[in-house]
Amino acid sequence: MLVVEMSGAAMVLLAFVLTQRGVPPRSLLILLLNAVGAGALSVIALLEERWGFLLLEGSWTLVALVTLWLTLRVRRGRPAHAG
Repeated sequence: MLVVEMSGAAMVLLAFVLTQRGVPPRSLLILLLNAVGAGALSVIALLEERWGFLLLEGSWTLVALVTLWLTLRVRRGRPAHAG
């Protein structure tokens, strides 16, 4: 579980560093790093019953996934608000 935790944290930190170096925050790379990294940390937080950490990482995961979905819809020519 330590490997998953460290990998998840490294992904989130890498996404942060890349955005600081000019990679757009809505790039697929950044969104995937955030979604997978925070998702892994969310699972660990849930298993360890660390509710504050779960709230933080679960929210981070949800925001990354929703933004990824909306970004992919726009790139495919569909409006983000269409149902």
